[in-house]
Formats: sequence, structure tokens, C-alpha cells
Amino acid sequence: MSQIDTPTLPQLNRPAPDFNAKTTHGQKTLADYSGKWLLLFSHPADFTPVCTTEFTAFAQRSAAFRAMNCELLGLSIDSVHSHIAWVRNIKEKFGVSIDFPIIADLSMKVANDYGMIQPGASDTSAVRATFLIDPNGILRAMVYYPMTNGRSVDEFLRLLEALQTSDAHKVATPENWKKGEPVIVPSPATTAAAEQRASEGFDYVDWYFSRKML
Repeated sequence: MSQIDTPTLPQLNRPAPDFNAKTTHGQKTLADYSGKWLLLFSHPADFTPVCTTEFTAFAQRSAAFRAMNCELLGLSIDSVHSHIAWVRNIKEKFGVSIDFPIIADLSMKVANDYGMIQPGASDTSAVRATFLIDPNGILRAMVYYPMTNGRSVDEFLRLLEALQTSDAHKVATPENWKKGEPVIVPSPATTAAAEQRASEGFDYVDWYFSRKML
């Protein structure tokens, strides 16, 4: 079977696949983003309506990502000239400047390394895959969307903030958590610790479920 027939997915909490790729901002490597978070996201094709809505939304929130030490990097299996023409078209038709680079992955190397090619969707286009890579180059989250449905940019901002909060405070975050809301305290790891949990001053529900404010 070919590589496309058997897509290989990267693994969470392991080093993200390395890349050295041509982009609309020149050559880019994973090492260029060392010390920063990176949101790498693929789209099926330039000059398509759903992708255009996603790119305008990412561009409009790029300052919010950068304020959280996170850079954006797009990708599709199109040429750099196609990307440039599309970026110019978005600026002309929608009044939005795409200020982040876009990988021109004609060889499909990056797409294959990240499992962006899904044969059930297309053998020659990337699905809407999104990857959050931390400042140490570790893949922390990945989300795949079908070609027909656009992503929520705000959800990736929320996820980024949740990951950074978990790292900084050694806590978990509940469903749809947002900054300023209670976080989840890690469950006790021993029976003795479970007995003590109710007296530790948290918002206690049961031995395995406690919350606190940061």
C-alpha cells in the first residue's frame, strides 16, 4: 500500500514532525518557532469559500495568538504563487491582510508527516487539520475537521489558554473552560490523600472531583 493509503498520524506529547518548507514568508523550519507555541493548520485548497472564511478569521485573531506567544502557520498542497495570489485576493475582496506564512506543500511531505491526507476525503488535498505545538517542539493537541465544515478560531484560542494554564499551574480544565473560571484539581493518587481531600480547602464534590480558583 502507498503512503497515502496508510496515513501516519503524529502522536500527542511526542516531538512534532520536523519540517523545512517553502512558505509565503520564505523558508520555514520547525526550529524557527523554538521558544514559542505554534498553531499549524492545513486547508484543502486556495480560492475556496470555506477556507477563505477560516483564513480571514485566523488573520483577524492573529494578534490575540501572538499575545499568548503563539505563531500561526497555514498549509495546503498549492504552489507559493497560488498562495500569494489568494492572499492578495483576500486583501482586495475582504479587506483582510493575511499576516502569517502559508506552506506551499506541493510534495505533500509535511501533509503526510502530519497525517493531513485522509484517503476517505481526498488523496491530493489536505483536510482541515490543526496542531498545537509547544515551545519545546512537543505536539500537545491535534484536531481534524472535514472539508465541508469550517473551524472555530475562538476554540483554538481557548484551547491554547487552557493548555498554558494547565502547564503553569499543574491543573486540568473542565468542558469549555475560560480564563477566570474554576479549574480542576488533580485527583488524589493514594487512599490516604483521598481521605484528606475534603479538608484541603478546595471546592469539594467528592474525593476525585475538586475545583479551585487560580
